[in-house]
Amino acid sequence: MKIAKRLSSMLFAATLVATMAGCASTATKEGTGEFIDDTVITAKVKASIFNEPTLKSSEINVETFKGDVQLSGFVADPADATKAADVARGVKGVVSVKNDVRVK
Repeated sequence: MKIAKRLSSMLFAATLVATMAGCASTATKEGTGEFIDDTVITAKVKASIFNEPTLKSSEINVETFKGDVQLSGFVADPADATKAADVARGVKGVVSVKNDVRVK
């Protein structure tokens, strides 16, 4: 009976360690918490751009990785590309903004 308890404890510990390692982040892969944070940041940046009346949000794409936001897509005016980056920088949680928005 003691062997069964010890074996089940070791199995539980091994499963716990494997689970924790699977959720850890690396330089190229986000952890679970970071992924959720980045999803929230992306949603906030998209909402901020959408709420900016001078920008066509349907043509601006937003991606986030570890707080770094990348904007891509097309705008009609160079000032709109700058405005989109400024709006993104104003969102809480944004570490940096890479602006790859192009003028049509």
